[in-house]
Amino acid sequence: MSKIHVVLKKEEVSKEKVEGKIAIVFDVLLATSTITASIHYGANCVIPVIDQEEAKKVAKERGNDDDVLVGEYEGRAIDGFLVPNPVMIRDQVKGKNVILSTTNGTVAIHKASGADHVYISSLLNCKSIAEVVNERHQDETIVIICSGSSNEFCLEDFYGAGCIIEHLLAEEESNWELTDSAKAAKLFFSAYKEQGKNVLKDSYVGQMLIHFDCEEEIDFVASQDILPIVAVYDQKNKRVVKEE
Repeated sequence: MSKIHVVLKKEEVSKEKVEGKIAIVFDVLLATSTITASIHYGANCVIPVIDQEEAKKVAKERGNDDDVLVGEYEGRAIDGFLVPNPVMIRDQVKGKNVILSTTNGTVAIHKASGADHVYISSLLNCKSIAEVVNERHQDETIVIICSGSSNEFCLEDFYGAGCIIEHLLAEEESNWELTDSAKAAKLFFSAYKEQGKNVLKDSYVGQMLIHFDCEEEIDFVASQDILPIVAVYDQKNKRVVKEE
């Protein structure tokens, strides 16, 4: 029987925890939602970087006119970068290579990169990711990584983890064993399944985004399973792409 485990924040991720396993990364507010939406809107790829200095370095080294810098640090837009907001960048990423720097989500992706396969998930595409994982990885261990926020647990990522676990268990032939953290995430999601917008808005990061007048964005990323996107981190080329 294969196992599903939930890591509650990116700072708990180690090489040993992901090596030889399948990783699924969540940063619902907002990095993985922005990545999912960007690919849906027609971005060629998303290149996640650790910080704005690396973003500028990567852009300079690539020298590609189709690259666009997108980023935030501690919730605030980086000067000269587009805001990593899935609603605001809708018309700005088609045909572009998005170089993305965020405080938490892109860092979590890098921490997960030692896994055998890394999927990028949000509430927007949970079902699509779960279907592929059930199809391809039934005999492997799944590590769901909640990015958290600056070394703190985040409610919205835990909710996302519960959402994808419910989808993984919905398959009739699935045979997953849940660790206690995975069981807790599933129970939490099941209790508040129809209240996603409220869960996200009541979270610490959600309250911060509301302060920045981003309530529309929260409503959008709280929408479950509306984008049929399987986003995967290409370890060789260090970018997120759509997996067909």
